[in-house]
Amino acid sequence: MITLDQVRALSGHDVYGPDGDKIGSVGQVWEDGAGQPTWASVKTGLFGLHESLVPLDRADLDGDRLVLPFDKAKVKDAPNVDASHDEPLTQDDVERLYEYYGLSWQDSSRAYEAGVAAGNANYTGTSYDADRRQDENYGDGAMTRSEERLEAGTRREEAGRARLRKYVVTEQQQATIPVAREEVRLEREPITGANRDAAFAGPDLTESEHEVTLHAERPVVETETVPVERVRLGKETVTDEETVIGEVRKERIEADLPGEENRRFN
Repeated sequence: MITLDQVRALSGHDVYGPDGDKIGSVGQVWEDGAGQPTWASVKTGLFGLHESLVPLDRADLDGDRLVLPFDKAKVKDAPNVDASHDEPLTQDDVERLYEYYGLSWQDSSRAYEAGVAAGNANYTGTSYDADRRQDENYGDGAMTRSEERLEAGTRREEAGRARLRKYVVTEQQQATIPVAREEVRLEREPITGANRDAAFAGPDLTESEHEVTLHAERPVVETETVPVERVRLGKETVTDEETVIGEVRKERIEADLPGEENRRFN
């Protein structure tokens, strides 16, 4: 349980969820009618422009961190409740927040009655802001002027995906190859002394046939699969510059001096 003394050091501290993920930073704290810290606003988003309210009854301090039992998504999606310094939390606001965070309505009722018993028509207690309390407690007559500073950063997110896909296409290729074939030709040779014995070796008159087998080559086509190259996906980081615009608030101080126009100090 966070005590009232610890509340005074909460403003501006980082807020974390149970998984160790940073949620945002503390904006301001509300106390109940008995002075017990009950609610805190958490600034979320890139520039801390969004504020969500969270209950403090199950929160804890870990060094300079405020640790909540809720994750970042739960806090960012909390009901939209006016978290300004000057507006109190109404009973309806509290009941909606209790229902959202899974707290009992009886606890909400008792807290509301405690606020009424302390003389507050709405359940709010007081909105505590560390800088304002310090200004009120200064005894040297000085006033602190604050301003917001624009902080720009980057967030890594998925911009697209690339993949390699392999598929088969069929195309025709042409090749010219030589083919050979055997042809018949008639050869005649006169009877000479060299072939005379072979010529008279057979019968004198007879009928006969003689065959010669002819051969020819024909083209055939076969395919062979061979690797030709390797392809892979590579990534490289390219840095561009973009201009971002945000609104920041500044406090101005005016002095009402006797016999002079209003004087403004930046």
